[in-house]
Order: sequence, then structure tokens, then C-alpha cells
Amino acid sequence: MTEKTKSTRWVVMGVCGCGKSSVGGRLAESLGAKFLEGDAFHSPANVAKMSAGTPLTDADRAEWLLQLMAEIRNARETGASLVLSCSALKRRYRDLLREGDPELRFAHLAGDRELIANRMLARINHYMPLSLLDSQLNVLEPLQADEAGITLDIRKEPAQLITDILNSNP
Repeated sequence: MTEKTKSTRWVVMGVCGCGKSSVGGRLAESLGAKFLEGDAFHSPANVAKMSAGTPLTDADRAEWLLQLMAEIRNARETGASLVLSCSALKRRYRDLLREGDPELRFAHLAGDRELIANRMLARINHYMPLSLLDSQLNVLEPLQADEAGITLDIRKEPAQLITDILNSNP
């Protein structure tokens, strides 16, 4: 396989309201990859819990993360390119996702609380209330030096974020 045709799998990660879905969708389009919206895999109970302003626990996220890891594994096993939007807030969540593909890469969309809060307030018809932003920021474990990926400043335009991701070292 040439570098141009080699399949690639990315997780676009970060707290609620950072732009995971929009950047992830555009990245998938740029790569000719399938895009999976991680939120679509949450159970109705998890969605109800978040809608009520209650943060999810590790136990709440367990089955969700296993489903996402299975999607990543399936993409790897079939040689498909994939982009997944997923908060992936903790290192152990990312480690679990990497069990599906050791070459999985992460694009962490990072920004300050005020910018993200303003973006959340502008969203229409999303179940995640602004009240959960602080709980996500409190548990967020940024990418570590030994994790394959890139941290991006969400003040940049989406097109520049995509370019930065595509130009990052494998």
C-alpha cells in the first residue's frame, strides 16, 4: 500500500462543544473515510442522564467505549479509513480505543472555557447542557507525549485544523 492509499483511523476528541462533529466530518471527507458520530452510540439512558445535567461515570461510558472500540477494530481489520468523534477525555478511554487499532491517532480540539461555553450556547437541539462543560474540563486528561496525535487550538478556522491534522506526522 502506498502512503497515499494507506488507510488511516482518527479520533477527533475533546470536551463538549469543541467542534468534534464538524471537524471530524470534514476530516473524514478530506480523507475519503467513513465518519462515525460517537454521540450516536450512547444508550438512551446515557443521553437522558446527560440531558438532565448529570455527568456520566466511567461505568456509564464502559459499554459505549467498547462499541466504539469495536467499530475501530472492524475498520482496521477491513482496511477501511475511519474518523470518529468521541470525547475520549481520559487516557484509559483512549487506551481502550487503541485496543481496536494500535495505530489509532487522536486530534484533540482544545480551547478555553469561555470560547467553548459560547459555542455550546449557540448550538440548537443538542442534549448536552452547558452545565456539564466544567465536569468534562475537570476530568480531561490531555494527550500525553507517548500518544499518537496532535493537539489543536480551536480558535483556528476548521479548514486550518483539517490541514494541521493532515500534515501531522504519522
